[in-house]
Order: sequence, then C-alpha cells, then structure tokens
Amino acid sequence: MAGFQACAPAPSSTPEVSLSAIPPNSPVDGVVVSVTSTGLDSVTGFTLRTTGGVLYRFEIGTLENGAEFPPGHLTEHQATAEPVRVTFMVRGGAAVATRIEDAAAPAAT
Repeated sequence: MAGFQACAPAPSSTPEVSLSAIPPNSPVDGVVVSVTSTGLDSVTGFTLRTTGGVLYRFEIGTLENGAEFPPGHLTEHQATAEPVRVTFMVRGGAAVATRIEDAAAPAAT
C-alpha cells in the first residue's frame, strides 16, 4: 500500500500588498483601487495605488471642488483605471482628501 504525503500550498506568485503610511507630500497621483461607500452620495474613503505600486488610504473630507468632482465619481475612475490627483491634509493621523481631480495619465515608455 502506498503512503500518502501531505501537500503544502504552492507559494503565491502574487506579492503581498499592504497599505503604506501617509503619503510624504500632497498632492499625490495614482489609480483608485477601492472605494468605501454605502452609495454614490456617501463615499467615506478610497485607496490609491501610485505608479510606483505604493497603496495609500484616504478619507473623504470636505472637498473644495466637490461640485466638479463628486466623490461618487471615484467608482468610475476605479472601473476605468484613469488616474486621479489627490490633495490632502493630515488630520488625526489620517490622510484626508480635500481636493480630487483628474490626473494626467503617465507617459508611455
């Protein structure tokens, strides 16, 4: 009778991704990878991935351009991977977005 060997899961080829600390400078450009909301009119935060692959989490504050760029528009940017530029301030240890706008797409190499 042949013996059985335990099988270990294969190593993942996907690197672990974790959120980084607050971005060093404002503004920061990147692609929206997640949006936290209970509807288009109640977005509370989002996660941005920079061209360098760093993830940053932002809370939504009072946006100075909320009429031109409503927070619900972030879901469209998430779906299309069109980059945004986020101007933020640090409040209570969190990065709080005060302005969100379309960013120029990175130049093709």
